[in-house]
Amino acid sequence: MKRIVLKLSGEALAGEAEFGFDPAIADRICAEIAGVAKRCQIAIVLGGGNLFRGGALELAGMDRVTGDHIGMLATLMNGLAFGDCLKRAQLKPRLFSSVPISGIARGYSRDDAVQALEEGAVVILAGGTGNPLFTTDTTATLRGIEIGADCVLKATKVDGVYSADPMLDPAAIRYDRLTYDQVISQDLKVMDTAAIALCRDHGMPVVVFDMASVGTLTRLINGEMVGTRID
Repeated sequence: MKRIVLKLSGEALAGEAEFGFDPAIADRICAEIAGVAKRCQIAIVLGGGNLFRGGALELAGMDRVTGDHIGMLATLMNGLAFGDCLKRAQLKPRLFSSVPISGIARGYSRDDAVQALEEGAVVILAGGTGNPLFTTDTTATLRGIEIGADCVLKATKVDGVYSADPMLDPAAIRYDRLTYDQVISQDLKVMDTAAIALCRDHGMPVVVFDMASVGTLTRLINGEMVGTRID
């Protein structure tokens, strides 16, 4: 893999806590990124669920569009914090946002993002797609297609895709490989349907893996079969 999009959920950045940003977790992830950054161009899409959960507030009566706009800002907050961690790992972060804020984050441009990658920066893509009603999974796939990535790597808390939640069902079957249509027809909840359909329509492979397992990202970049591949 020469260029990837790494999708990190907000929950992964919270660590064991249910809320907030855990610098120790982020530093460990950044150290692993530093180990492969010279061999692979890396763009990162961050979720915001560790700071704001719009779904829960929508059930309480908040307008969905308003909640999604707040969620976009949450991803930008994570982007700023994660960029600081990348600097401590001796990497050069470049933060772009679909919701630009003068003096904090420049607006996303495909050409600028590609140029930054080619100059050796680790690119952080915040702000979601810039539109409500789209998830950060869709953002990751959309940006991956735009920048010509080889693959979208989705980091989760489990080591791949299962037929059911392995935490609740000990008989759940782990898949090594799936097609896009299998994910959709079996409703496997890997990504939202729009994201998977976008990958299918543009031939963008997805690998779902456990980022908490040290060395997994390095093994993926080296071409090893890790996690579950969807193509």
